[in-house]
Amino acid sequence: MPNHCSPITILPHLSRLFVDYTASPEPLAPFYAVSPTNANWPQAARPAFAGDRAATAARLAAQNRAFGAGEETFRNIEKLAQGAPVVVTGQQVTLLGGPLFVLYKAATAIERARAAGAVPVFWLASEDHDLDEVNHTTLSTRHELRTLALAVEGAGRPVGGLKLGAGIEAVLNDAAELLGDVPEIDLLRAAYRPEATLAQAFGQWMAKLFEKQGLIVIDASTREWHAAGAHVLRQAIERAAELEALLHARNALLAERGYHAQVLVAGHGSLLFLVDKESGARLPLRRDASGMWHAGRQSYSTPDLLAILDAEPERLSPNALLRPVFQDAILPTAAYIGGPAEIAYFAQTQVLYEALLGAVTPVLPRVSATLIEPAVAKVMAHDEVSLADVLQTRPEDLLQRLGARTMPIEGKRKLAAAGQSLDAELATVTEWMRTLDAGLGRAADTAASKMRYQMNRLRRLAANYQIQKEASLKKHVDAMTHALAPGGHPQERAVAGLSYLAIYGEAVIDAALAEAREMCPGHREIFL
Repeated sequence: MPNHCSPITILPHLSRLFVDYTASPEPLAPFYAVSPTNANWPQAARPAFAGDRAATAARLAAQNRAFGAGEETFRNIEKLAQGAPVVVTGQQVTLLGGPLFVLYKAATAIERARAAGAVPVFWLASEDHDLDEVNHTTLSTRHELRTLALAVEGAGRPVGGLKLGAGIEAVLNDAAELLGDVPEIDLLRAAYRPEATLAQAFGQWMAKLFEKQGLIVIDASTREWHAAGAHVLRQAIERAAELEALLHARNALLAERGYHAQVLVAGHGSLLFLVDKESGARLPLRRDASGMWHAGRQSYSTPDLLAILDAEPERLSPNALLRPVFQDAILPTAAYIGGPAEIAYFAQTQVLYEALLGAVTPVLPRVSATLIEPAVAKVMAHDEVSLADVLQTRPEDLLQRLGARTMPIEGKRKLAAAGQSLDAELATVTEWMRTLDAGLGRAADTAASKMRYQMNRLRRLAANYQIQKEASLKKHVDAMTHALAPGGHPQERAVAGLSYLAIYGEAVIDAALAEAREMCPGHREIFL
């Protein structure tokens, strides 16, 4: 069955800002530099990087050597050293490689880089400190979802530096029991070692998965990288009030256009976290009316923070809005590949780009897709169910629909005739009663509504009889829901990429790369 590109709106819970951005043939000004539907986006790219390419390449080479990257990666690093721009994407360093969409992000960066004469970079979001977001992953088998979790010490600290510990062995054994002793499990065992950190393990996993494509992996949490981007961190300290005012004005403009801000901007906040020297915790920096800064129970003057920046730059960490700007201060970025939430907060970050770098990096959407396995595709075709049906309909309602569809034709005709007659007669009666008295008309409308409810109840009773008679219907709905919208969420967000790599291997990556080349502006159905 050929792959199909559906509107992005078949996915639930997307922000209006993201939907408008993906649908606009022109840049959604002033929030974005380019339209994602315009293949000429490289012409709008103006990398703001002014650093030392040789030093940047050397740092990348050292890190990717530690990740076990292949020859193509080092060729790409050399291209960067010689003047090539980069296309960047990234993700939190989640247990066992994270959700399926992580593969789509990397594939999109690789293909957009190829099209623009750039090289692909995967940014490890190792400075995030929300351990509960990264210490687990959900695997899917034919019949169940299993969430595997790892107890890691160090809550509140940047997650990338936390060691996996001995507990990772049990997690890997559980994954092997669920998925089998496939090559991908061996790859995981090589990366997710007890002595490795979350960032080291995730980085090695990504470097090996995309070794042939030369994906460059970066962990920018180190002192060297923070020193390279210190001018952005310095401005975030010295111009804090100005930048806050710009963000408040941007949030007001978003609200005026009918959008909401993805990231809350609090009064007297900042764009920075400070890593506590004693505990290692990553604490939000806040300002008071006097100009003093506070992180936890400690207070700092502006000169204090600047002294920390000079001596220990790795202790100052950008927040979600500043991170892309920091990224593009240390890399010659031509475009960033993001998911719906990231793209939504780029609308706020745009004002920081203008103020701090004088140029705005184009942001482009990652591939969005659902993998449809042969057995599931067969059930969908048999029951005449689309992916949109599964994503947008509650399982119990979808089951009712299938029950009604399998009803004998005679029953369908009788119910349809009864419903149409009831609607026609009720319309005549309620209209007449409204002409007699407004209150009487309202009472008639209420009574008519109850009668229509009972008519719908008759339809449900008939459908339920068919469901009980056709036991396979519920099995079909359960199978489609489990495979395509597990737990009521899109597959790409709910299930680890490992689940599909274990069955289909490189074919999953090849499919993601192929879809990235197609540039579907919506959501792709990939038939395996």
